[in-house]
Amino acid sequence: MQKSQQWGDNFSKPRIFAIIASVITAIMIVPVVIPHIEHPDMIYHIMVHIVSIIISTFLTVISVIAYIKSNNKKILFMTLAFSVLVIVEYLYLLNATNDVFLLVIPKLNIEVSHLFLLVMVTFFGISILKGQESKR
Repeated sequence: MQKSQQWGDNFSKPRIFAIIASVITAIMIVPVVIPHIEHPDMIYHIMVHIVSIIISTFLTVISVIAYIKSNNKKILFMTLAFSVLVIVEYLYLLNATNDVFLLVIPKLNIEVSHLFLLVMVTFFGISILKGQESKR
């Protein structure tokens, strides 16, 4: 008997990574990289953030595919955590290029990026605790 194919079985992770890296690099090259190309210290800092965006976007896409295949709540929370990581990395990139200064919640004096990091860690924590809870 032949095993039925599920959605997501035909995806190649290296191909997905290459597509994501190409698209994000193409989008970022003109508005983010070229204006800072003559500042070596700045360009390396920007490149670290772009690579982080590429990796976090890749992890988000892979976890979305895994969630669709498994419909597991643990994977859903991991997907949400990776999605928040993408947002945080974009905020840090915009901050590094001085396009957007630190976004601070007035009166609380808390950076929005730190709030997003807290949400991300919470989602990862929920996904881990969700997995341990089901084994009891």
